[in-house]
Amino acid sequence: MPTHHLRAAAESFGNDAARYDRTRPPYPVALLDRILAASPGRRVLTAGCGTGIESRQFRDLGCTVLGVEPDPRMAAFARATGIPVELAKLEDWEPAGRTFDLVTAGTAWHWIDPVAGARQAARVLVPGGRLAPLWHVFTPPDELTDTFGATFRRLVPDSPFDPGKRPAGSALDGYRPILTAAADGIRAAGGFAEPEEWHEAWEKAYTRDEYLDQMPTSGALTRLPAEQIAELQATVGAVIDRMGGGFTMRYVTVAVTAVRE
Repeated sequence: MPTHHLRAAAESFGNDAARYDRTRPPYPVALLDRILAASPGRRVLTAGCGTGIESRQFRDLGCTVLGVEPDPRMAAFARATGIPVELAKLEDWEPAGRTFDLVTAGTAWHWIDPVAGARQAARVLVPGGRLAPLWHVFTPPDELTDTFGATFRRLVPDSPFDPGKRPAGSALDGYRPILTAAADGIRAAGGFAEPEEWHEAWEKAYTRDEYLDQMPTSGALTRLPAEQIAELQATVGAVIDRMGGGFTMRYVTVAVTAVRE
């Protein structure tokens, strides 16, 4: 099932908006700078803006930012940080004649219908404007992935998610269905040049406590009972302890981007 049909999961991140904002990593500035340099101006629409992580980054880079977010809890958090947010799904949002130079979405575009979302982006972008949804592709240590996955499958055997599944190739290969759906949606929507992928590789060091704090913000865990989350954290924490109490996560942040013709 396409992820944008999993509405209960998509709208579950506001269960703990403060934790989400505290623990989810920001986006590499080098990639944001590249996107802005290839956009005609700095009027930015952030779709599925959540707590405003990428919105604040673009604001701090000198942009005028408007967020669109369907979860009132996430929207309230973003507003409290100074980001103006309108409460709606992007597909249903009414722009009221407003236009933008850039439409982006930080780790949220897969919760949006890829064709309807791209059509809405085409509707509000100026000619030469850019659509650039972003994702963090991450590679944990194999032992951590395997242990987490085995415990998750035992606790939640009917889940549509499998956080322990390792792709046959790279972590980027595992994200290929999401990235392909985004690119195909842009093509199907019309009005855009051929989409491209832009990558930025980086690393982040996690302590045991930092990673365990982030775990409940995963879409696979946000709706689990507290006791199941605690068991997953204990299992993963034991693995991190064996690794010396911390590890380095390798990330590649990907933009699927296209110019409005």
